Amino acid sequence: MRLGLVLGEAFSGLRRNASMVVSVVLVTFISLTFVGIAILLQTQIQSMREYWYDRSQVAIYFCSVVDETGNCVQAAATDEEIAAVQAELVGDPLIDYVEQAEFLTPQEVYETTRELYADNPIANFLSPDLLGGIIRVTLYNPADADVVIESISGFAGVQSVEDQRAYLEPIFALLGAASAAAIGVAVLMLVAAVLLIATTIRLSAFSRRRELGIMRLVGASNRFIETPFILEGVLAALVGSLLAGGAVVAIVQFFVTGTLSDAVGGASLLVGIDDAIGVAPILVGIGVVLAGLSASVAIRRYLKV
Repeated sequence: MRLGLVLGEAFSGLRRNASMVVSVVLVTFISLTFVGIAILLQTQIQSMREYWYDRSQVAIYFCSVVDETGNCVQAAATDEEIAAVQAELVGDPLIDYVEQAEFLTPQEVYETTRELYADNPIANFLSPDLLGGIIRVTLYNPADADVVIESISGFAGVQSVEDQRAYLEPIFALLGAASAAAIGVAVLMLVAAVLLIATTIRLSAFSRRRELGIMRLVGASNRFIETPFILEGVLAALVGSLLAGGAVVAIVQFFVTGTLSDAVGGASLLVGIDDAIGVAPILVGIGVVLAGLSASVAIRRYLKV
């Protein structure tokens, strides 16, 4: 099989069906861009989950003079009650789970709260007397938080014991939903691209039906006849895939590491240009493989008619 002749036939088919080819390129471009975004979103979610889960803590909140929940009776936790909890954290069996325990006095909690909510008028009504102390517990394995919660919750002077990972779950759930939506749209667009490629190949074959008849009469093999049409689909999808890869890299370069990084004050937790460059070949591979399979099935079914 002469490569030059096959490529010539493929490019000839692309020129004859220029409008359909442009449609294939655009649909492939849009669908694979969504695929790339979905992959990067999953990478981002996993990175954030590992980072924050490893740094999440169990927070032990002690009673203040206004608390009536938990083990509180509108009396601040005494020094003895706080000391009892601290002793439990460094004793058996919790010593095997607790890496570090840091106690914040009501005054320190007050100062931290004022810093976090400096622009909120409610902060002006707070005072150290209205706040209880907190012990921040860092675990060797954040998954063991339930062990600490069960052991400490019943102590006198303890208002509540909370696994701070619970505050992260809604965020990850939202990001996961966004990623699933992107994947859903991408799948629908990829189906549309596959069907469009198949239609384009069948139209291209129909427009050259007389040539195909002559090639069959002179003994051309099915492989020789099919290859130019498969190349048409692959080349059109390749262009769309390359555009999608470029779009993903541009989104990360100019939006994520630019605008978004400036907004959150740093890019240490965000996907970077290396992640985008790593996704680009995957998009090209998906586009080329799907196009090749779609075109191959379409032309073989046409030739059997």
